[in-house]
Amino acid sequence: MTSDSATGIHGAIPSVADLADFSGLELVAKLANGSLRRPPMAEMLPFTLLPPEAGKVELLATPEPRFFNLTNTIHGGWIMTMLDTAMALAAQTTLSPGEICPTHETTAKFVRPITVDSAVVHVVGRVVSRGRTVITLEGRAEGALGKLHAHGTSTCLIVSRKP
Repeated sequence: MTSDSATGIHGAIPSVADLADFSGLELVAKLANGSLRRPPMAEMLPFTLLPPEAGKVELLATPEPRFFNLTNTIHGGWIMTMLDTAMALAAQTTLSPGEICPTHETTAKFVRPITVDSAVVHVVGRVVSRGRTVITLEGRAEGALGKLHAHGTSTCLIVSRKP
């Protein structure tokens, strides 16, 4: 896949049919190395996707003042989105070509606030269990010193991709 193709980083968002022949791990690896353009939602969020492993994804997320709430801490919706992203991508790494895994539910527990001074937040999503139709996941968001800011769980449903 070249960077100027329809599915490259400079082209349009690839269609479901364009992606049908790749495993989930291959797709997440392409997102991480930049050979596949990030979806529009991901382009709005300041994070770096590290090279994935089967069942595990790590993000380096940067809190910014634009995500402040009224108390000058980072809005909980931002960290929940980071947890959801890491867990959903971890689920994706377990998929065979022709499968997708929409999120069924996600929960987050907030342990300590994140401020703009918190620096980079390390967000990890891991598969706990992968069955025939459901993937169960856990996620953690930790600060630079390894302190837990939030953790969560998620389930994703495995369905056939329809071009």
